[in-house]
Amino acid sequence: MGKRFNTASSSDDESAVDISPLIDVVFILLIFFIVTTVFVEETGVEITKPRAVSAADLEKNSILIAVTPDGDVVYGGKSIGVTGIQSTIKRMSSKEQLPVILQADQAVNMDLFMRAYDQAVLTGAKVSVSTLN
Repeated sequence: MGKRFNTASSSDDESAVDISPLIDVVFILLIFFIVTTVFVEETGVEITKPRAVSAADLEKNSILIAVTPDGDVVYGGKSIGVTGIQSTIKRMSSKEQLPVILQADQAVNMDLFMRAYDQAVLTGAKVSVSTLN
């Protein structure tokens, strides 16, 4: 007679994929890349770079002072206050008279701004006003 085929699946017939060789290959590759990695060490030697013939150092051509809505007067990222404006302008323009640009936000207290403006004008510098939006 003929052979009978059992169409019902049994737990004995299930096939499983063995992934242990795959894990072995991954670890071997990992070890290979760790061993062959080269770390670049900087020598720490300072070199003198060549300068172009037309290169020139840019000089400061203005003094930029900002008045913030919080009531701070700022020059170079540092708070100098209204009383520090004259000394800062005199120090920065010791060789030649540099123009002063006074920047202010629209929300600045007008009294504070006018005191800052007066302090800048008292130094004899040319003062320009710029508003920030």
